[in-house]
Amino acid sequence: MTDDELKDLVAKIAAAQDRADVRQDRADARHAEADARHARIDAQLAKTVTELAKTDAKLESLSAMYGGVSDNQGAVAEEFYYNSLKANPVLGDVRFDLIDKKSTRSRAGVEDEFDLLLVNGQVVYVVEVKYKAHESDLRWLLEVKAVNFPRLFPEYADHEVRLALAAFHFHDDLKQRTLEAGVTVLQRKGDVIESIAA
Repeated sequence: MTDDELKDLVAKIAAAQDRADVRQDRADARHAEADARHARIDAQLAKTVTELAKTDAKLESLSAMYGGVSDNQGAVAEEFYYNSLKANPVLGDVRFDLIDKKSTRSRAGVEDEFDLLLVNGQVVYVVEVKYKAHESDLRWLLEVKAVNFPRLFPEYADHEVRLALAAFHFHDDLKQRTLEAGVTVLQRKGDVIESIAA
């Protein structure tokens, strides 16, 4: 190899190295941009996580303070029906001597809570109260409450046990199925209760 060929080769290598250095500088700049972008995203995510934690804490605090909306609505419905039936303890043509609210019992491994119980010397009404009645509420009343009541309240074995589903709102088809199942429907009608016997 001659001196000129060697110089030409060294010049080509130097030029190739310059081009490689330029490409590397561009790649380094792109990586630096990506790293900066990732750092901004990470900072934003950290800020979002902090804000979400604060929001969760506020929601938990409010939930503890006020209870869930559905719990509040259910409590409103129960209070309405309890106060109304306490003031006028009559369902259909039957007058009752006492009304119990939130009766909870446990016996022999069975525990249940009954929203309202209306009792006289011959009849006990087991009333399940909901803000808005659903098909599952009717099933729960028939399949669970009706089965548990005689187990938990044997003192009413000689009474006729009737079931009622009380709610501020019933869909027409659910109201019909409730009545067909032999369950009395109680619904709000203005400031009074409308009782539809099964």
